[in-house]
Amino acid sequence: MNESPIVLACEDVTLGYEHKPLLEHLTLTVRAGDYLCIVGENGSGKSTLLRSLLGLLSPLAGKIDCPAQREGRLGYLPQQTPTQRDFPATVTEVVLSGFSNRRARFFYTAEERSTALMNLGKLGVLELKDKCYRELSGGQQQRVAIARALVGNPALLLADEPTGALDQASGKEVLRLFHRLHEMGNTIVMITHDLSVAQNAGRIVEIVDGRLQSLS
Repeated sequence: MNESPIVLACEDVTLGYEHKPLLEHLTLTVRAGDYLCIVGENGSGKSTLLRSLLGLLSPLAGKIDCPAQREGRLGYLPQQTPTQRDFPATVTEVVLSGFSNRRARFFYTAEERSTALMNLGKLGVLELKDKCYRELSGGQQQRVAIARALVGNPALLLADEPTGALDQASGKEVLRLFHRLHEMGNTIVMITHDLSVAQNAGRIVEIVDGRLQSLS
């Protein structure tokens, strides 16, 4: 039986700044259909690892190969900030902004608009398409943000602390949503400080003393 294609591979990677390593000898493989959660306490190096997976930070040693990023099919769900939550645009405009191969513009194709609305429907918030994003609840905003990350039909969805800014009920709903997206065939890598959040994933690795340790 053939294995699923690799969408992300880290081979003996060392990460850090100004030649000072923070994370060392990281080896990790993510295949199409995986649901992986990377857990780490604050200050453990999660942000450094995230920047590297996004291609914003080059390894000090080793190799990161991400075909999904190379092909423009890396979906990214950033951690919510107060500025993002107060963004003055309609829900549809926010989702349309997720077409990463487009520069900021005022006009989108009919196909792009159709894709945006389809993803809003998939996330259960189509009825909010004309609402102002800043007026939504935290849980609704996160659904819209996920729809934005999905518009490019990503081969890999990278999510940074997707429940961090939410109340407990909204956080659980978002985790159920990620579980459903995975069942629908999406490949997901989630980064979180909360081990209870990670229990939703199929695989869990933890950053401990600058190394990755498998928990499941």
